[in-house]
Amino acid sequence: MPANTLLLMDGTNMAYRAFFAIRELATRAGRPTNAVFGFVRLVRQLEALWQPSHWAVVFDGGTPAARLNLLPTYKAQRKEMPDALRGQFAPITAFLERARVPVVRLAAEEADDAMASLTARARDAGAEVLLATSDKDMFQLVSEHVAVVPTTTGGEKLGPEQIHARTGVPPERIVEWLALTGDTVDNIPGVPGVGPKTAAKLLAQYGSLAGLWAQLDQLPAERTRQALAEHRAVVERNLALIRLRTDLLERLDWELLRRQPPDGPALQSLFEELEFHKLAREVAGVAGPAEKPAGRQSGALPPAAQMELF
Repeated sequence: MPANTLLLMDGTNMAYRAFFAIRELATRAGRPTNAVFGFVRLVRQLEALWQPSHWAVVFDGGTPAARLNLLPTYKAQRKEMPDALRGQFAPITAFLERARVPVVRLAAEEADDAMASLTARARDAGAEVLLATSDKDMFQLVSEHVAVVPTTTGGEKLGPEQIHARTGVPPERIVEWLALTGDTVDNIPGVPGVGPKTAAKLLAQYGSLAGLWAQLDQLPAERTRQALAEHRAVVERNLALIRLRTDLLERLDWELLRRQPPDGPALQSLFEELEFHKLAREVAGVAGPAEKPAGRQSGALPPAAQMELF
C-alpha cells in the first residue's frame, strides 16, 4: 500500500455545489456567505473522511487556447458566474490560506488538467491519489492507486471496477467513450444516435476505437454505421478535447502539499467575521450548542497565496 495519500479537491466545482445547495445564507449586514460556509464544510468533511497525508484545492486558471482552437463553442453554453458567488471567492481563498490548505491554479489551464498533472507527479512519487470531483472527465485518470471520491458525504469511492460498472467501459476507454457520446456539460457534440450504452457496447465489441474504425463496414446497424462514418472527424477531434494533460508540471515539491495544522487564531477570526460562530468555537476548542450560522439555510451539506509547487 502507498505510504502517502494525496487528496485533490476540485475547488470551482465545490464552490458551485455549495452555492446552489445552500440558499439565502448571509451575515447580519447582508454579505452572502452560503458558498463559503458550504465550501468550508466540504473541505472539513473530506479531510475527516479520507485523512490524507497531502492535499490541495485546485481552481480553474482559464480555458486553454488549444481547446478553443479545436472547438470555438467549447463550454460556450455556460452562464456567467453569479455575482453573489464570485464575491465569495475572496473569503474562500482566505479560509484556505488560514487552514493551510495548498492552492493550485495554473494560468490559462483548466482545473482538470492541473489535477491530472498533479496526479501523474504524485504517482511518480508512489502515492495514492483521491480526486474529489463530480466531473466524469476525471474517470480517465482512475487506476489501481487513483480513485474518484464524491464531494458530498454520501456516495462511493470509484476505482476501476466501479467506473466500469457505472459507464460500461474501463477507465482506459473513458476518453473514447466520451468522444463518441459527446459531453453536453462542456458543449462537445458527439455522434448522433450514439448514447452512453451504445458507445459502451461498441467499445466492448470492438475492443477500442481503432478496432471500431477498422471493422466499421461490418457493423450490422446501418444507421449507426453511417453516423459513425460521417462523424469520424468529430470523434477524432473530441479525443483531443477530452484527453487531459498530464505534462503541465515537470516536477513537484512534494512537501508543500503535506497536510499541516491550521492557523487557529487566524481561522477563528475569519469565522467570527463571517458569523460562523459554531465553527469559530470549534477552532478555539470551546464546545457549544449546535447552531446554524446567521441567516436562513435550505438544502443540506451533511488564489490563497498561490503555492509555488513546481
